[in-house]
Amino acid sequence: MRCALLLSLALLFACSQPEKARERKAEGGRYYGGVFNMNEGDDLGSLFPLSLARSSAHRIAAQVYEGLTRFDQKDLSIQPSLADSWTVDDSGREYTFKLHPGVRFHDDTCFTDGVGRELTATDVVESFTALCTFSPLNQMFWLFQDKVLGANAQYAATAAGRPGPGVKGVEALDPLTVRITLTTPYPNFLRILAHPGCWIHPKELTEHHGTAAAWHPVGTGPFRIKRFIRGEVLVLERWTGYWGKDEHGNAYPFLDAIRCTFVKDKMKEFDEFEKGNLSVIYELPVERTSVLGDATAYQVQTVAALTSQFYGFDHRKAPFSDVRVRRAFALAIDRESLVDTVLNGFGVPARRGIVAPGFADYPYDSVPALAYDPAEARRLLADAGFPGGAGLPSVHLQVNSDGFGYVRVAGAVQEMLGRNLGVRVVTSVLPADQHYERMSMGQAQFWREGWIVDHPDPENFLALFYGKSVPADSSEPSYLNSTRYADAEYDRLFAQALSTADTRERMALLARAERRAMEDMVVVPLYHERSVRLLQPWVRDLPINGMEHRDLRGVWFDPELRKGR
Repeated sequence: MRCALLLSLALLFACSQPEKARERKAEGGRYYGGVFNMNEGDDLGSLFPLSLARSSAHRIAAQVYEGLTRFDQKDLSIQPSLADSWTVDDSGREYTFKLHPGVRFHDDTCFTDGVGRELTATDVVESFTALCTFSPLNQMFWLFQDKVLGANAQYAATAAGRPGPGVKGVEALDPLTVRITLTTPYPNFLRILAHPGCWIHPKELTEHHGTAAAWHPVGTGPFRIKRFIRGEVLVLERWTGYWGKDEHGNAYPFLDAIRCTFVKDKMKEFDEFEKGNLSVIYELPVERTSVLGDATAYQVQTVAALTSQFYGFDHRKAPFSDVRVRRAFALAIDRESLVDTVLNGFGVPARRGIVAPGFADYPYDSVPALAYDPAEARRLLADAGFPGGAGLPSVHLQVNSDGFGYVRVAGAVQEMLGRNLGVRVVTSVLPADQHYERMSMGQAQFWREGWIVDHPDPENFLALFYGKSVPADSSEPSYLNSTRYADAEYDRLFAQALSTADTRERMALLARAERRAMEDMVVVPLYHERSVRLLQPWVRDLPINGMEHRDLRGVWFDPELRKGR
């Protein structure tokens, strides 16, 4: 069995080795040609914008789909995308977007004669109406919930099985003009429009492919789907009809194709990168981080990631229905040790709450500090009726295996809780699909969860605890707020922050909301990761950012450095 697996991996990566480039010189010293090889160890979940919930899927689908706006890959600022320009009225509620003319959807069997048609304002209206329509494919309604005029009415009607009235606040004024009206001013709206859930897709995609649209992406981006064997390999090829150009007038993209494999063994992935068979590796195996001390053969990129790793509780049931138990668990975990000894320093301990460091205007100090205090943890557990852990049933910790240090961290936490509290923790390691499904369905008791921001603002972390995103029917999955936390004061503060234009005031409201959630100890914050990425020396124009947002349309290969490859 083991020999068969190794042979399979060898064949898979052999097909991923860099091809001899067919270079064509472009203006500005750039070159066309080459295949960008990458690997994703995490299961994708979906490649459809409305159910694109995992960062691994985001890195692939971002090459296929586009929104009205986009994030700049260097600094995460908002840039025009499918919309060339926009205006905002004096009320701050009405946005008018002018679309780029001549944009075409990828050729696909969902279109007449298989030929992609031009994008119009109607496609934007239909995509945003789908975003506000109840569907098994839609996990993204929270993006427009309470923000866009008529969004709530459309979702409520369709969730009840009635025809929706449409979204009143989304209108096509002419073939290239869209107007969006908000319920109240919302300063972050342009960032929301760059979110994957707001990427534009043709209605023909779901009409023709049905639920298979989850695995058959059709967008307007620089690459289109060529080949996909789930769990093995995905190939995107250059979309020759792409509309975008660089500052020199070169047509995007420069690469011939992108090839992605799905090998879960990080050590095997690292070995293939060292052989030159992968263009990039992200999230190094913990066991190989020492190579960074002498990483002269490739490009090393590092940045503070806008991420949080934490453990969630099922607070609806004992023992975690008691805040004293939740707080005891939080105080019994040594975050400094997790980062220093388990993660080899590749992270920052979560010393206060869930919002990652790096937001200049956020008042982090107003959120209570989260100390390692085993004595206080034992006192709280005893007050809850479990002195020394006596009488407390075994606790089941659920993690997935395909991430940086997840299993090693779980082992360390299990030991800390046993040593400091006398708690017996049983750890289950599940495949990602099963892990996330159990989380969203409320079937996990104590679980690992991580969040990398969809848009760079503290609001995006705190949306995880907004009660209005929890479905009324407890049998329905809760995709965003997996803890199903619902607190009236938290929701009031969060909602007020969304419509507050003054940055200082908005940040203060968000921090008050975070303080409320941390006093309730909804989750146990663990650490914030530090992103480390290695690139082959020939890869050009792929800057790193805290979201690991990748835009490969401008990436090109230096032919001199690829010689012999």
